[in-house]
Amino acid sequence: MNNIKIITSTTREGRKGIAVANWITELAKQTDKYNIELLDLAEIRLPFMDEPNHPRIQKYQHEHTKKWSETISAADAFIIVLAEYNFGFPAPIKNAIDYLYNEWMQKPVAFVSYGGVSGGLRSTQMLKQVVTAVHMMPVVDQVNIPFFANLIDEHGTFVPGETITKSAVAMLTELERWSDVLKLLRKER
Repeated sequence: MNNIKIITSTTREGRKGIAVANWITELAKQTDKYNIELLDLAEIRLPFMDEPNHPRIQKYQHEHTKKWSETISAADAFIIVLAEYNFGFPAPIKNAIDYLYNEWMQKPVAFVSYGGVSGGLRSTQMLKQVVTAVHMMPVVDQVNIPFFANLIDEHGTFVPGETITKSAVAMLTELERWSDVLKLLRKER
């Protein structure tokens, strides 16, 4: 069974994207094919990168980095729930990635992006450059949600339509395939 970590990208108070993160977490749990954990960066509260050594050598000085390293090392795959801020990705997700290096390597990553008219596509395209620099494998299938706030009900629950749900199921299937293959590759390392 693959360990999938779902990572939020925003930390600001009053954010709405957490509803999307909760939805994809619950959808992934329904399949009973994965061990799922939601990593909410607002709760994890990583400070701005403060390690004195390059992450590649893994000589971490701070407990928050050591804990983050353990959490990410335990993953077989990731889903990043990605907002779009000013045509780009939010700083907290870039910071979370930059803390580590080896822990991300040869693991697949899928994106559930949200925003206005673009549905977070610009943000996703930019972050793909970052994740490939740490040797992650972005899967092609992804979920893009334009005007996502219109799909959040009065209780703060994200209520997607059939098309969004089908996209998510296809993405999860592809993520599982890549996770199985890359797990074998990591064993050879």
